[in-house]
Amino acid sequence: MCLHQSRDTDRDNPASSLTPRRIVEELDKYIVGQDSAKRAVAIALRNRWRRRQLDDEMRREVMPKNILMIGPTGVGKTEIARRLAGLAGAPFLKVEASKYTEVGYHGRDVESMVRELAECSVNMVRSEMAQRVRPQAEHNAEERLLDGLYEPEPAAPEDADRSVQVSRARERLRVMLKEGRLEEKEVEIEITEKPFLVQGVLAGGDEMGVDMQSVLEQMLPSHTETRRMSIPEARKLLTQQETEKLVDREALYRNAVERAEETGIIFIDELDKVAGRETTSGPDVSREGVQRDLLPIVEGSAVPTRYGIVRTDYVLFIAAGAFTVSKPSDLIPELQGRFPIRVELSNLTREDFMRILVEPRNALTKQYEALLRTEGIELEFTDEAIARIAEIAEEINQKTVSIGARRLHTVMEKLLEQISFDAADVPARQVRIDAAYVDETLAELSADEDLTRYIL
Repeated sequence: MCLHQSRDTDRDNPASSLTPRRIVEELDKYIVGQDSAKRAVAIALRNRWRRRQLDDEMRREVMPKNILMIGPTGVGKTEIARRLAGLAGAPFLKVEASKYTEVGYHGRDVESMVRELAECSVNMVRSEMAQRVRPQAEHNAEERLLDGLYEPEPAAPEDADRSVQVSRARERLRVMLKEGRLEEKEVEIEITEKPFLVQGVLAGGDEMGVDMQSVLEQMLPSHTETRRMSIPEARKLLTQQETEKLVDREALYRNAVERAEETGIIFIDELDKVAGRETTSGPDVSREGVQRDLLPIVEGSAVPTRYGIVRTDYVLFIAAGAFTVSKPSDLIPELQGRFPIRVELSNLTREDFMRILVEPRNALTKQYEALLRTEGIELEFTDEAIARIAEIAEEINQKTVSIGARRLHTVMEKLLEQISFDAADVPARQVRIDAAYVDETLAELSADEDLTRYIL
């Protein structure tokens, strides 16, 4: 999963304003509890900014302090890393360690995560560069639209009056185009398309020479055709094409590689799935192989990508795992040493569930209220209902496998199933969810262990 969203805070604020305290405050808007983990990632992010303020010699010596988050599923490990990437405005990649296998086995090699990070960074920088050249691209697209709308007969060079008439006619069309009076018209435009190979389509696409794909794309001829389309469609397509022409690809790739190296964040989830005690046979051999393949990436190595060599020395790695069966000490010692900061996330309590339901900006109750409001249903949750939902979610986690806050999604969906089903067919009204309604809807399900196991 690749994320490269802009900061949740004001984009105009300098990075220096993202102090650890402010980072924690921003994380608090979306994540309940887990203060030690928030503080650790806030300091790690701030250190990224501090390092860039140093002189070149000292900057080369300051390495990122990678973080290992330990805690059961559904307590906020992934959400912390995801929100951190949004705050940093940095290229961010989430991968699952269990997707990788030791070199020589069938599966993805660990270097592919660096190539994916480079792709995230390219998309991020391309978006920023496209935003800067957009006014010029829109102007160029407008000129091409006018060319398609108005093709006067060629005038002799000495026919000045004819040239003036053509110019005036074109300007009248421009005014009409800007005022939106030509939106219903169709225009013929010439489109030049270069074939694009989706990475990985070819056999071994991830592992083949990474520049091979670019070479193949360049070798395949461009295809030009004339299409007839509406003005809005043509404007959008031409703006995209003009943007591509104006973006300096060399600068794009150079800046993207530098950003991936200096600010990139790779979140490795399910690290515990590749932790295993040393054995001479069985799956643990492959697990340890994944760890040993992962080690040079985390330590710092040069990985070839289609955009250039990406060095991982200063990429920040955040790993996470439940470690219920294995322990962090089951990782090979060298890999343990590359994650010097350890934070343990605690199990969520009933009080945590109550806060999760109402406090965050994206709280589940707020989501359902907004969704049903589109159908004219005003949903209201009483405090007693919130407490009862939290209590039921906690009980189910204790009876079955604990999935943390994710249990609230299951419980809420079941609780509001009938209301959501009927919402489009009933008149606008106010619906009050109280403790009695929660018990009536969920009590029987939560009391029966078999039903709980399969439904909730």
